[in-house]
Amino acid sequence: MALKFPIYPPPQYGGQTQPVKRPKEFACFSYDKDHKFRLDDSSLKWYYPPDLGVNLSNGFDQFIRHDDSIDEHLDSLLKTIASHEQKTGEPIDAHIVTWRGMLTKIMAVPFDDSEFEMNATFYRDSIFVEEHHAFSLAQRQQEVAGRPGRRNGPLPEMMSYWGYKFETLSTLPRPWGETSRDYIENRDQEVVNNKEQYCSVVRTGFGNTIVCLGGEVDAIWDAKPATPGEPIKWVELKTSAEIRNQNEQFRFDRRALKYWIQSFLLGVPKIIVGFRNQDGILTSVQEFQTMSLPYEVQRRGMAKWDGNVCIKFATLFLDWLRLNIKDEGVWRIRRRKGAKDIEVFRVEEVGHGRIITDEFMDWRIKLELRKAKPPDLETPPAV
Repeated sequence: MALKFPIYPPPQYGGQTQPVKRPKEFACFSYDKDHKFRLDDSSLKWYYPPDLGVNLSNGFDQFIRHDDSIDEHLDSLLKTIASHEQKTGEPIDAHIVTWRGMLTKIMAVPFDDSEFEMNATFYRDSIFVEEHHAFSLAQRQQEVAGRPGRRNGPLPEMMSYWGYKFETLSTLPRPWGETSRDYIENRDQEVVNNKEQYCSVVRTGFGNTIVCLGGEVDAIWDAKPATPGEPIKWVELKTSAEIRNQNEQFRFDRRALKYWIQSFLLGVPKIIVGFRNQDGILTSVQEFQTMSLPYEVQRRGMAKWDGNVCIKFATLFLDWLRLNIKDEGVWRIRRRKGAKDIEVFRVEEVGHGRIITDEFMDWRIKLELRKAKPPDLETPPAV
């Protein structure tokens, strides 16, 4: 029998705001150009303004695309956490461990009726949550099939490429002073490859729930601070259609909900949007401060979303989830399209499915044994 968490109208989540812990990066990892995992920051990119007037369709026929039909589970995140724990000698204190994308969907629920499914399992005081990949893949395929594009307009595959192209045009592999002028001036000739990613792993929290999140970061503004845990000047890069009338402003403001949540969760302070026309020509670039974006949208009064409501909903849901997933097995977290509740039910009675790797469980056992081992007695002085 499914447990159900009710979804109330947004005004019922008003009132006192919930405490949120500032996201602090405690680890990172990279995927290289072949999407191979690397426990370093080798895929970190630096922001550099793109040239306007560029055709974002250029190079589409050479696009090196990551195969998203492969279910990668939480594997890379767990490897990174284990590496961090090996250095500290302590398990992380998170109640929830997941990718940013999962919590983005949860936070957006009060203003977004989209359906989703996730898998979860409880292991050593933490709930590990991942995408239900088969459902999400079928959903993406259905969305593409149902959006053929406007008549004589761009196809969804091309529109997706425009986003990756904008990232390529707006980033450098090294800081500006270490990058050749030739590279900077010829970024339009770079082959777009979305297999390469830098991923930040942060500790954050909602109310009493501590969360460990992993998520891709597009670029950095200047440099990482010398002191770990200090705020980092990350940049989130997005593309959007030009805003020429109120209807287009409304559509942008509605999409800004996801822009804000994604940046808020990883502590990204700046969102940079490349605006393009219907032919994919980059016409302007605008910067938005993550913390002020909800107030800008509210001031215009067209898209009715509220960041504080998103935070309070997520806080209440995570508290509820912790009360109800307290033993092993695989659980499904499901929200049907437009439903007034989120369902949670067990789909496997024992084990952890593929959510947690054997490698990670072996490490946690070793860590527990190491912590339980009594300290060696001091060697008595020689007589």
